[in-house]
Amino acid sequence: MACIEPRVLKGFRDFLPPQELTRREMVEKIERSFRSFGFVPIDTPALEYAEILLGKGGGETEKQVYRFTDQGGREVALRFDLTVPFARFMAEHRAELTLPFKRYHIAKVWRGENTQRGRYREFTQCDFDIAGSSSPGADFEILLLIRNTLGSLTGGQKPAGRGVTVRLNHRGLFNRFLASLGAGDQSVEVLRRVDKLAKIGLEGVRELLGELLGEEQSRRVLDYISLGKEGDFNQTLKKLKAAAGEGEDTQRLEALGHWMKDTGTEAGFVLDPSITRGLDYYTGVVFETFLDQLPGIGSVCSGGRYDNLAGLYSSERIPGVGASIGLDRLQAALEELGGGTARPGPGAAVACLGEGEAGRAQALAEEFRARGLTCEVFLEPKKLTQQFILAEKRGIPWVIVPPEKAASPGGPLTLRNIPARESREGLTIEAAAALIRDGARDSATPPSLP
Repeated sequence: MACIEPRVLKGFRDFLPPQELTRREMVEKIERSFRSFGFVPIDTPALEYAEILLGKGGGETEKQVYRFTDQGGREVALRFDLTVPFARFMAEHRAELTLPFKRYHIAKVWRGENTQRGRYREFTQCDFDIAGSSSPGADFEILLLIRNTLGSLTGGQKPAGRGVTVRLNHRGLFNRFLASLGAGDQSVEVLRRVDKLAKIGLEGVRELLGELLGEEQSRRVLDYISLGKEGDFNQTLKKLKAAAGEGEDTQRLEALGHWMKDTGTEAGFVLDPSITRGLDYYTGVVFETFLDQLPGIGSVCSGGRYDNLAGLYSSERIPGVGASIGLDRLQAALEELGGGTARPGPGAAVACLGEGEAGRAQALAEEFRARGLTCEVFLEPKKLTQQFILAEKRGIPWVIVPPEKAASPGGPLTLRNIPARESREGLTIEAAAALIRDGARDSATPPSLP
């Protein structure tokens, strides 16, 4: 019988240990950042009733959903994001939750879209939301959490000046400007077309808007979205007020600008009227986050405010604000910028000196694990030089050679530094652990933006 050819679907991937270790380390840092702000984790099913997922999201999103009829004849679909399942979650569990509710959810989602650099059909999102609060303070907390989280992933707590910029806008302000043009009834479609700016460029958006609004109105929209993309937040806000007037939306943006100055974070944020977000459920402040040295990869964290998260599933109005980090795109970007990937098997390994030595070797490894070090045991009694070669291939920088069987169980150890090709003999467990710990500290180089 012929073997089945091993292959994966287009837009789907396997992850080998170096890449998966990097992903796990990134998720750990993201979770630590989320929890430091008081956010708690939830989870929802990957598969939902199709009507639940397709109730919101817009026409283009619906085309990308993986949808089918299951064995019971039910119309089901794989989640395409984590926000719509969260809306269902809030409606279903409202009585069990205290508002405002701060949640995070890190999980895979699926979209049948064209694959490109940093974009796949199966990918991981890291969502974080505050549900049940209309306060601009909630908007600012999400913005600050974006800043801190990306800072932890790029080697510091302050991405401002490290090549990370959060660009934000207010959809209500944009809608009022469109209403002043007499195009208020077409605002949803205008926002969707402007949202394509990063993908198709200014001329492409000009053509799309021209088809919808005509030449004169499309020109005015393009002039509006070009106001103050760079420069001082308050100067840009003044220009937007002059073009669209004032209201609750401009007051909210003013508050955000003040708080950015209060926290010394204003350099990391830009008021950009071209940021619209294409999904229908956003109604207020919206934002996207870019790596300045790699703009072509697109936004690595985006989101915004929604007035009625659970409106399709509940009569109770639950406002909220949140964002989502695209883990796959961010990982690809950090690797391209020189962040590298984690190596499998960091720490140390205990050499195998004989078939019957597994118990003693594991006991020794336990001593190092108890001291907070990663330590594995080699299982095959090969020559030491061969075990050193194995350690090098596996990316393990230290090999612990136990004392001979006749020696005392707590006898002196030999520690082999694999990269340096050097050995230290006659060491106690404490001394060997200290050398390994110091070496790990010296070689630690977290991914960072140049």
